[in-house]
Amino acid sequence: MHRYEIRLSGSGGQGIIMAGIILAEAAGIYDGKYVCQTQSYGPEARGGASKAEVVISDEEIDYPKAVKPDLLLAMNQKSCDMYLFDLKPSGTLIVDSSLVKQLPTTRAFTLPFTRIARETLGKELVANIVALGALVELTDVVAPGSLEAAVLARIPPGTEDLNRKALEAGIEAARQFLAQRTESMIDADSLDE
Repeated sequence: MHRYEIRLSGSGGQGIIMAGIILAEAAGIYDGKYVCQTQSYGPEARGGASKAEVVISDEEIDYPKAVKPDLLLAMNQKSCDMYLFDLKPSGTLIVDSSLVKQLPTTRAFTLPFTRIARETLGKELVANIVALGALVELTDVVAPGSLEAAVLARIPPGTEDLNRKALEAGIEAARQFLAQRTESMIDADSLDE
C-alpha cells in the first residue's frame, strides 16, 4: 500500500466525521501506518453534506486530501451522486442501500447499514459503525482488531456492547453479501456452460 485514499460521505448527523476519525486512528495508532484525516461539512448541523477523507500509506504522505479515492462510502443518495465522479475507475463503491436507491454502477457493494442499525441493534445512531465493520471486511484496509480498538477508544462509556455488536453486524452483513455475490457468479458460470 503506497497510498490508499478513502472518502466517507453522507449527511450531518450520520456520524461520518467520527467514522473518519476512527478509521484514521485504526490505521495510524493500531496498524502503524502513515495517515492523514480531513473533514468538511455543510453549515447545517444535521442534514447538510458531510465528508471525511482518510489517506493511508506505508510512506510519508505529501498531500493530506483524497484526490482520486480508491474507496467511496456513500451513506445517502446525495453523497453518492456528488462524489462518485471522483472515484478511481477501478475504485470500490460501498453504499447504504437503505438510503441509496439509484446506483450508477452494478459494481457497488450495497448493504443496508441504517436498516441493520435500526432493526437489529435498535439504534440508527450506530449505522456508521456498522458501515465501518463492513468496509473493513470488504477491503482489509485496516486490521479488524485495530478497528475495534479504535472504536472502543472513541465511543462514550457504557456503549461498548452496542458498538461491538454494530461492528459484528457490519462484518457479518459484508460476509453474507460476498457469499451471495460468489454464489451468483457460480450460478452465472454454470449457465454459460
